[in-house]
Amino acid sequence: MNEARVLADKAAPRGKFPHIKVAGDLLFVSGTSSRLPDNSIAGAEIDEMGTASLDIRMQTRAVIENIRDILAAVGSDLADLVQITTYLTNMNDFAGYNEVYAQYFETSGPARTTVAVHQLPHPHLLIEMQGIAVRGSALNRPHPDHSEHCRR
Repeated sequence: MNEARVLADKAAPRGKFPHIKVAGDLLFVSGTSSRLPDNSIAGAEIDEMGTASLDIRMQTRAVIENIRDILAAVGSDLADLVQITTYLTNMNDFAGYNEVYAQYFETSGPARTTVAVHQLPHPHLLIEMQGIAVRGSALNRPHPDHSEHCRR
């Protein structure tokens, strides 16, 4: 199976690419932000004077929840992720991002790379994440006790 999907209930991609590309059991989640379907940005509030208040924790949570929803649309979930790349516009946000990330993933979770970038497609975006998942993979199941195999 080779399928590309754009989800109607998510913010439209800002270009000609899908939210997710399915290639057999491999799932490739495109760069995902905290944009909501109405194009507002979770974790970005603008006061009456036009001053932006940006919250890395709220944005990180919204990004991971968006990825969860994207994976669910193809019958998968966060536990199937094997690799995540995160782009931060400011490494001073690393601690807040890492705090929220740890609420979703253990050290046995996906391999991860985090890099700083000059900017993202909107000035109020602090974070973007992309991921690779293996649907129904044995990677997510506990390995049998090798000592038990040796006794047989």
